[in-house]
Amino acid sequence: MFKSLLCGVSIVRAGESMEQALRDVIKGVRIGKILIQRQEDTEEKAAQLYYSKLPNDIKDRQVMLLDPMLASGGSAICAVKVLIDAGCPEEQITFVNLVSCPEGLANLAKAYPKIKIVTSFVDPILNKDKWIIPGLGDFGDRFYGTEEDQHGRRVPSMGSAKPL
Repeated sequence: MFKSLLCGVSIVRAGESMEQALRDVIKGVRIGKILIQRQEDTEEKAAQLYYSKLPNDIKDRQVMLLDPMLASGGSAICAVKVLIDAGCPEEQITFVNLVSCPEGLANLAKAYPKIKIVTSFVDPILNKDKWIIPGLGDFGDRFYGTEEDQHGRRVPSMGSAKPL
């Protein structure tokens, strides 16, 4: 499936949670970064690119685009555009994801029909605020322990979980 030249590209911040697993499997894999943020104050929740740093030879690499959540697909579509603009052919991109919803999958596949999409679970609903229901909440906040409950208290992060 993959060529000998492989790299991971994480959509910052939540996508970084998937980097170590990739490194555990493929020692020395190159990692690129794309920082995209949803504009939460707009109805369409448009994705905005803030930063990207990719391997110089990205056009020659098979790319695993890492982001644990796929809601409307806006951030993933924006990230794929960054990769294509950097010279990476669409068919060399695999979007790797944990939880998605039908709308996001359809939007991404329609925008870029040649990419591969790998997800572990499809939740059924995208609500009016473009959050996956039931979903996981903000994955980055949960993973890094920056999520607060309704009383402003820190919620224990997934990153601080103890092995069984």
